[in-house]
Amino acid sequence: VQLQAFGGGLVQAGESLKLSCVASRSLLPVAAMAWYRQAPGKQRELVARWLSGGSTIYAGPFKGRFTISGDDAKSAVYLQMNSLKSEDTAVYYCNIDTHSRDYWGQGTLVTVSS
Repeated sequence: VQLQAFGGGLVQAGESLKLSCVASRSLLPVAAMAWYRQAPGKQRELVARWLSGGSTIYAGPFKGRFTISGDDAKSAVYLQMNSLKSEDTAVYYCNIDTHSRDYWGQGTLVTVSS
């Protein structure tokens, strides 16, 4: 199974981007789906997590600017990013957690110029 993440790119500070991630086949039942990111020289960190049933969890710095949504029937997860800042520059990775294992996407690069 592969997770295909796309939607990254180069934007200016203050602009928006929407990332998408879709599995190559159904991963039902899904326990949770998430986005992580890894900035240059830093460790990978959680951005947001979508739980089966629709509840969401955000890491502190992203609350209010980023919105995660999911469609477990499609094994797809999305991340709407608004008011982007230069410090949001990173490779963004999607993750789908089934009840038996984790799946990771290949990452999509987001570059925010100031």
